[in-house]
Amino acid sequence: MNKALLSFLLLAASFGVYAQTFPVSGNVTDAESDMPLPQVNIIVKGTTRGVVTDFDGNYTIDGISAGDILVFSYIGFASREITIGTQHTIDVKLHPDLQALDEIVVIGYGSQVKKEITGAVSTINSGTIEELKPLNAAQALQGTASGINVTPQGGAPGTESNIRIRGISTNRNNAPLIILDGFQYEGGLNSINPQDIENITVLKDAQAAIYGTIAANGVVLVTTKSGRKNQKARISYDGYTGIQETTRRLPVLNATEYALLLNESYANAGQQLPFPDVSTLGAGTNWQNEVFRQAPVTNHNLTITGGEEKVSYSLGASHLDQEGIIGGDKAGFRRSTARISLDAEVSDKLSVSTKLFYNRTKNHNINSFSLGSVLFNAANIAPVINPSQDNLDGTLSLGNEVVNPLTQIENTFNEYITNRLSGTLQASLKYIRNMELQARFGFNTSNTRNREFSPVYNYGAGKIYTRSDNMVTLAKINDNDYTFDLFNTYSNTFEDHHRVTLMAGMTAYRSYGEGLNGTRTGVQANQWKFADFNTATGSGDNQTNGSWAYDQRRLSYFGRLQYAFKDKYLFSAMIRRDASTYFGPDERVAYFPSATAGWVVSEEGFFDNTGIVNFLKLRGSYGVMGNDRIPAFGYLSLLNGEATYVLGDAQSLVNGYAPGTLANPAIKWEEAKKLDIGFDLQLFGNKLELVADYFRNVREDLLIDNIPVSGILGTGAPGAAGPILNAGTVENTGWEFALNYNQTFDNELTISAGYNIATLNNKVTRVNNGTGYIEGGGFGVGQPAPARMEEGKPMGYFYGYRTDGIFQTQEEVDAHPSQSALGASARPGDIRYVDLNGDGVLDAGDRTDLGNPIPDITMGLNLGLQYRGFDFSAFSFANLGNDIVRNYERDQPNVNRMNYRLNRWTGPGTSNSVPRVTTNPTANQVFSDFFVEDGSFARIQSITLGYTVPLKFVEKSGLDKFRIYTKVDNVHTFTKYSGYDPTASTGEPIGSGIDYGFYPVPRTYIIGVNLQF
Repeated sequence: MNKALLSFLLLAASFGVYAQTFPVSGNVTDAESDMPLPQVNIIVKGTTRGVVTDFDGNYTIDGISAGDILVFSYIGFASREITIGTQHTIDVKLHPDLQALDEIVVIGYGSQVKKEITGAVSTINSGTIEELKPLNAAQALQGTASGINVTPQGGAPGTESNIRIRGISTNRNNAPLIILDGFQYEGGLNSINPQDIENITVLKDAQAAIYGTIAANGVVLVTTKSGRKNQKARISYDGYTGIQETTRRLPVLNATEYALLLNESYANAGQQLPFPDVSTLGAGTNWQNEVFRQAPVTNHNLTITGGEEKVSYSLGASHLDQEGIIGGDKAGFRRSTARISLDAEVSDKLSVSTKLFYNRTKNHNINSFSLGSVLFNAANIAPVINPSQDNLDGTLSLGNEVVNPLTQIENTFNEYITNRLSGTLQASLKYIRNMELQARFGFNTSNTRNREFSPVYNYGAGKIYTRSDNMVTLAKINDNDYTFDLFNTYSNTFEDHHRVTLMAGMTAYRSYGEGLNGTRTGVQANQWKFADFNTATGSGDNQTNGSWAYDQRRLSYFGRLQYAFKDKYLFSAMIRRDASTYFGPDERVAYFPSATAGWVVSEEGFFDNTGIVNFLKLRGSYGVMGNDRIPAFGYLSLLNGEATYVLGDAQSLVNGYAPGTLANPAIKWEEAKKLDIGFDLQLFGNKLELVADYFRNVREDLLIDNIPVSGILGTGAPGAAGPILNAGTVENTGWEFALNYNQTFDNELTISAGYNIATLNNKVTRVNNGTGYIEGGGFGVGQPAPARMEEGKPMGYFYGYRTDGIFQTQEEVDAHPSQSALGASARPGDIRYVDLNGDGVLDAGDRTDLGNPIPDITMGLNLGLQYRGFDFSAFSFANLGNDIVRNYERDQPNVNRMNYRLNRWTGPGTSNSVPRVTTNPTANQVFSDFFVEDGSFARIQSITLGYTVPLKFVEKSGLDKFRIYTKVDNVHTFTKYSGYDPTASTGEPIGSGIDYGFYPVPRTYIIGVNLQF
């Protein structure tokens, strides 16, 4: 009996023990791409028991008890700890570790582990791009990386963005070099499908010197997505649709306010009132409501990825269709892309890869950012005019530029189509131990067809858009370039402490193309569909033809040494020799050296990295880079001037060509000398990262146009100009800080946050062109240029008259220096200008510094949250300390006005900020600080909320993932600027920050879906 009882108890106990342990299985995926992760380590915390995931990310681990903690870890991803309850199936998503020290970063002609990088490098990964879903990939850089300022050239569909890395350094092209999968890419980031991008790396300091003469403005390295080996085919679809709308309308006067103000201006001039009875006018026409509309945007993206043991592939296609909030389809943009990526290990020593990209863009434009643009007309046309009145004859004169903007849109016809094919073929051969030879050929070829048509139309007497004969303009352009790289890399470690990497190679680059354009008049039926040369029967001066061709080449040799001692003392040195056909034979070759160094303090024996501080690296760099982005043949004098010759026995006058810009065979490269000192710090178990940098960039030998020389050399002829000379220097200094936080909690909550801030001090230190300054930009009609490049000032600073309130009485006018040289004598109610030089008269000698278009501070703040199936992200950025010129108000007596004019001066003491209204001539419209505003702003760029349906609800339908999301772009902008959009910028170094009637960046409401099979 006792033996039987004892046997029963032992059996029950063993059964109970068995019942307390159970197997746990599941799948581990990348949280951003939902791709399976092979070889993920899974261990029971506090034990040595563990397994790894298979090629599909699946795992099973036995002997698990309730309360055990499973630790999931994978290189480049944040580890997860999950406490086991009663569940037997646990699917895990690992998030990329933004602070992962073992992350591989592309640095140009190679890659490097993040913890060993000794230069100033910023990286934006596919997760950030996926959350932002920008229409233009350049927008992914705004607010996500310190020291990088991205401003749109307009809000119209298909518009490119200006990317400026650590300030404006030259009076010419400030755009950074774009390297797409290893080859130079001139197509612009707007032509790349953002969802094809794996990551973007920005080289901001001497780290970019490996690219030599094309790296002075910084380098943007774009790496596109590739397949993964040992993975079954996975199909992903991302699609969304949305509605766009304007974020702002200018506060203009309604019809009654307009009439009352106009009556007052006529009365002040002693003229008859144009509106004797205003009681019936009401609000009149709101022209901005007539022009702005809600516009759709849709995007579809399909990707197929997979691979076998030695081969991986990735295919993708996308289509974007965006209409304009002004003009609709007449301002539409369509982009279709296709790509293929193939990687193969031919043998243990030889691997090859190829990527091929095709994109087609088709867009239509309206006049959106200049004097006479659609928004300019909508802001200035009188609200008493009916929208149906196409011809403005019989109405109050509004000047020769202002027309009915609806009619302007209706009569705008154009089409711009570009087909681009780009690709790269790369082979890597490990021919002996520690040696790898890589060869890469990249190419771009594009064909562009442009067609524009201006129909016969009468907008009113004297209007500049009125045409008595129609005109068609056609252009066909073929652009090509290729890059061939050949470089050899040697890597070895000596005595376990000395790690050396040597790289040497060469690059050959060629850019060539041709174009043909022409105009014809007399198009049949005066219709767009017949707008072609074969239907145009006109004659006269408007039957023109033009053509051009170019062929530029660059040959480069380069080398780089990277050395690490005990993983704590780091050093690299680079040298590049460039030869470019942009320069004359005597100045064609230049050398660009650089060096970087770092000290990983946390690897020292005295450093305890188990505490708050886990990683600390001090680093510094200095290097010289060049800039050859200048007009071709500047060292020669071309026959592009004009002259009249006396020829023949009859001594006839014949028009012909003459030398244009005088030659200067001695022009040479602009040189950028860049210094950077910084540190990288990781805290609290690598959850918090702080990166700080101080930089000083000096750009020397800037190329200045039209240096004054004696007229006897022929510079007075039409089209002629003085020579180009290396005669300028610009300095940019500043600080950058980036703070990133990333943590995943046991309750499946993941929080990521990032904040970055950068300061910038821009100063021109030399302009040796005889006058000491260069002018640029435009204001009003017939006024001097409002922007300058001048020694001691920021690039493109605003130059005009300083104001001192409003004259209140005639006695104040009489006691003040005369202002008649500005265009009219002052009267009470006019703007009082400051006589800065004290000579007793207001004239051009009293102009001064009125503001700076370059922001003093740029910053970004970003937040991400994931909890179980929900995800939330928000991105924002800000510019502080920059100024904007308000230049969209027409100086004509009868145009509409902004409502601040209601606070005008009407008598002594009524206003000391807004002048009187009158139709008589005044000096109130000369460029002054009256038209300069604070352009500082903070913008909530994007907010996204998504939900991923649990797999158990969708797997029966064959889906591996089903996510729905909603998103708002351009949520809100906090600013005191009164114009449409404070990000207004032409991108010109001299003249940036002048608002000509900026097409606002639209707010977009999006709903979308992610599917994976």
